[in-house]
Amino acid sequence: MNDNKLTITPLGPHIGAEIAGLTLAEPLTQGQFEQLHRALLKYQVLFLRDQPITPRQQRALANRFGDLHIHPVYPHSEEAEEIIVLDTHDDNPPDNDNWHTDVTFIETPPALAILAAKQLPPTGGDTLWASGIAALAALSPPLQKLLAGLEAEHDFTKSFPAHRHNGSEEERQRWQAAVAKNPPLRHPVIRTHPVSGRQALFVNEGFTTRLPDLPARESEALLGFLFDHITRPEFQVRWRWRENDIAIWDNRVTQHYANADYLPARRVMHRATILGDKPFWRAS
Repeated sequence: MNDNKLTITPLGPHIGAEIAGLTLAEPLTQGQFEQLHRALLKYQVLFLRDQPITPRQQRALANRFGDLHIHPVYPHSEEAEEIIVLDTHDDNPPDNDNWHTDVTFIETPPALAILAAKQLPPTGGDTLWASGIAALAALSPPLQKLLAGLEAEHDFTKSFPAHRHNGSEEERQRWQAAVAKNPPLRHPVIRTHPVSGRQALFVNEGFTTRLPDLPARESEALLGFLFDHITRPEFQVRWRWRENDIAIWDNRVTQHYANADYLPARRVMHRATILGDKPFWRAS
């Protein structure tokens, strides 16, 4: 493979680009990897069509970006435990049909994620991403000033409640172990990107429960506003999947929503999750 310049087609003014000129199942050259990484920092989520990839190849691709996270409750591929299998249908309905940033319940939430489409419903099953960078920039300066330096609490059990994980004694024990290992913790409401330095809102409806520095009613009202604000259509990109598509996104500055409009049809996706660093806020 050579280092020819990638073809990049922006999908909107704030977030999203389609990439051509790569075969992700093959090892990337250093030049290709650097181009891909620069595009990811700029566009926040990248999409590539016609990219068949095995779990081991997907793991190798993800490892180019860093160490991988092993999810405490989701099932994984037999070929590679780092590859989550999201197999949803009537007997296993989706739990990701809400706006969320992946795994913000740990001290070092994922930096990136790579999602591969393996089996799709006849129609539906789109995924939407929203830019925390664009959402923050659209807030008034007084509100940005209020949020700067505030912390928010993130809780594993908000998206993984007990009643969804009691199908068997083994499943219940796995959930209890995950709860014990992942107590609620705090992250900054505004996060500074560790590479680009860009600022983004870093609260999400999937895991954020409260703003501990504010009275409960103020916390509830402000978080409710932010959850609605972040998901305005102006800050979004929507991807209509085809089999063997791959999406790569910057989990530090985005959140996403997997549309669950396809049941009773089946949808199978494979995800690799790359660990990041501890979120921080630094004044611009």
